[in-house]
Amino acid sequence: MTSAAQPLLTVDDCEQLSTSQVHDLYRSHVNKSQVSLMTSFGFGRELVDHAEGSWIHTRDGRRVLDFTGGVGVLNHGHNHPRILAARRRFQEQRRMEVHKTYFSPYIAALGHNLAQLLPGDLNLSFFPNSGAEAVEGAVKLAYKYHGGRRQRILHADISFHGKLLGSGSLTGSAQNSFAFPGIPGVSSFRYGDLASVREAVAGARDAKGRCDVYAILIEPFSASTMTECSEEFLRGLRELCTEEKIVLIFDEIYTGWGKTGSLFHFMRYPGLVPDVVTTSKSFGGGKSSVSAFIAREPVFRKAYDSLGDAMLQSTSTTYYGFGEETATALEAVNIAVEDDYPARARAIERVLRPGLERLRKQYPDIIADVRGAGALYGIFLDGGPRLLDLAAKIAPGGLARDPLLRTKIITCAVVNAMYHDHDVYMYYTLNGRSPLVAAPSLVAGADEVEIFLDAFDRTLAKGMNRLLTAFLKDKAVSRWAA
Repeated sequence: MTSAAQPLLTVDDCEQLSTSQVHDLYRSHVNKSQVSLMTSFGFGRELVDHAEGSWIHTRDGRRVLDFTGGVGVLNHGHNHPRILAARRRFQEQRRMEVHKTYFSPYIAALGHNLAQLLPGDLNLSFFPNSGAEAVEGAVKLAYKYHGGRRQRILHADISFHGKLLGSGSLTGSAQNSFAFPGIPGVSSFRYGDLASVREAVAGARDAKGRCDVYAILIEPFSASTMTECSEEFLRGLRELCTEEKIVLIFDEIYTGWGKTGSLFHFMRYPGLVPDVVTTSKSFGGGKSSVSAFIAREPVFRKAYDSLGDAMLQSTSTTYYGFGEETATALEAVNIAVEDDYPARARAIERVLRPGLERLRKQYPDIIADVRGAGALYGIFLDGGPRLLDLAAKIAPGGLARDPLLRTKIITCAVVNAMYHDHDVYMYYTLNGRSPLVAAPSLVAGADEVEIFLDAFDRTLAKGMNRLLTAFLKDKAVSRWAA
């Protein structure tokens, strides 16, 4: 260490840092543009003191209703007491964390529980850390299942599967605006359009006319666009994959564990079983960084169930199946089942859906559409002065080329007003038509949904011109419309 080096910061130091000091450290050591982006909203200018259930408490004493649901992570809400207790017990009993050459009782039990809850012979699981890793593990499994003899993989045109090089190349969304290198043999089809899938499969045959597609990856419910596949499409997809021996992968990373009103979205259709399903986000109870892919037994066994290949998959990541992470997931899954999280999502829907439909009819010039299921709804906003069209044309950098810039400006104005004026925390997606998202945790009650609806009503009642004026008054377009 040189004499000019600054002292290392401790956890205690972190808890004493001011907002401006945190911003400075981000500018110096994390990402300067992130500060410019996030400080455009009220929540970027505050620090959180603590959080519990559906509520965030800031250092300056504000109590904020979190209607983001942690972007899918917080089905259990913030700091669920049973999740905290499970982690505390693991630590106090000094359980062994890393299981590489010892067998892990937590991995064994978690795999068992998933097999009991999922339909058909979805019996074998692998537990990496993130959703993107689960997707890449599932794709790797499908490729290995075919022994490398097939070279093509298909995904939907509006998909979002992650931002790693592999999962990013399988993502058909505006979130991946830079063309990174990806895995080879990737093609897309129109979401929900079985004829488009059949056409893509027919066009992917080798010189001998054999199917060259090893996997099809699909989100049964697209949480970033608020679009869902029909039962007819999903069953047709299953039939096609069976005919062509294509591994069918359902990405349920956001929608798993009750979010849309069934344990996994596809499970609302009896007898429908993919070859692989991926899960993450709320799988860890809001505390654990853990994910999984669960495969049908014949698919997994053909790919990895041999002495030569067992280690290729089962212990192939440093943090695979960490003890505290999998113990937390065990507790999170049991809570979701015992407290019937799908029923909780349906109860939220019974208040949220009619409330949003009422507001759509009340403010037809602002709300163009409302779509969703369970506790996951997208609100598609419109309106605002025509001056925004000119602003979009003269916006700096690549912003002028963004066809959704107008929509993003409008939606940002509403997000800002909901937080600044009504202490309600929301977000919007960067995919599809960039809907404003209403997605409370599944521990939220009817009263909290009504608080949101009342705040949303009062926000829209101001009119889009006033909302935009308040939002744009001290901001430049280049700071926040990313």
